[in-house]
Amino acid sequence: MDQREMKELVGRTAVDRLVKSGMKLGLGTGSTAMPAVRRLGELIRDGKIKDIKAVPTSFQTIIECEKWGIPLYNLNSAEIGGELDLTIDGADEVDRNNFCTKGGGGALLVEKITAYNSRNFAIVVDELKIVDDLALKFAVPIEVVPEARLTVWRALEFMGARPQLREAVRKAGPVITEHANLLLDIRFPHAVDPRAMESEIACIPGVVETGFFSYLGTKLRPIVFIGRSTGEVEIRE
Repeated sequence: MDQREMKELVGRTAVDRLVKSGMKLGLGTGSTAMPAVRRLGELIRDGKIKDIKAVPTSFQTIIECEKWGIPLYNLNSAEIGGELDLTIDGADEVDRNNFCTKGGGGALLVEKITAYNSRNFAIVVDELKIVDDLALKFAVPIEVVPEARLTVWRALEFMGARPQLREAVRKAGPVITEHANLLLDIRFPHAVDPRAMESEIACIPGVVETGFFSYLGTKLRPIVFIGRSTGEVEIRE
């Protein structure tokens, strides 16, 4: 299987195994989360799953849900009451402890809020996302308010990180998040403790959220579904 096929396989497998009728369900963002959304839409369309209340984490997810007629709510909706049964999301990298980094799509703030308020949390990735240590190859996004861009940059450098302002691709200037903030993408020249980094970076004034997802930020470690090129799905509890 190529990477696209692995993403399709793992997203569909997670939904088939975890999603039940009547669930309040958080739906993530990104290229691996979208197959999960589509599979959910198919099951609802075919009448195999009913009474789903979905909370999307980005405009991308909202649009995909609308295509499939998936009922949409937010965490403040009376029907949701700030609590979800399950969130299914992708990740940029996953390490040996099931800690992960997220936010390549720029939706890390709502993704972490959604995961934090879920009773269960599942991550779907292809095998290329599995690493020994986080933040060495794939950058970790840090969402910051515009006024703190330089001060947060300097604080991150002091911590040993190598920051870079995320620039837009088909727009002049930086990427602006859905909450009107900026993204500083950071890498480290050596292995770091995701729990320590998540905690320390969150304490910098002006930081809105970090892309480190350890149990400090989500309350629980996720179950990880890994799509393999052999056509199998590995499940790491």
